[in-house]
Amino acid sequence: MAGKLFYRERTKYADASHMPRYILVATYNLDLKVYGQHLRMSELKAIADSTGAELIALPRGEQSGQRRRDDWESKAS
Repeated sequence: MAGKLFYRERTKYADASHMPRYILVATYNLDLKVYGQHLRMSELKAIADSTGAELIALPRGEQSGQRRRDDWESKAS
């Protein structure tokens, strides 16, 4: 059985800052140690390919930072 890697997009990042945008939240059925905090999608895919794991994006909640920012920007317009 292949393992699973659960990740989510970070809430604080600048659009053109060239910073890693994803954080690995959990692993399932894998013997894996991760030392980096923020990862790029290419790094997540490389880890998944080499371990045979499936990448699973965690959904954002209703109270996520993106929704609040979108609401604030729509009120400011």
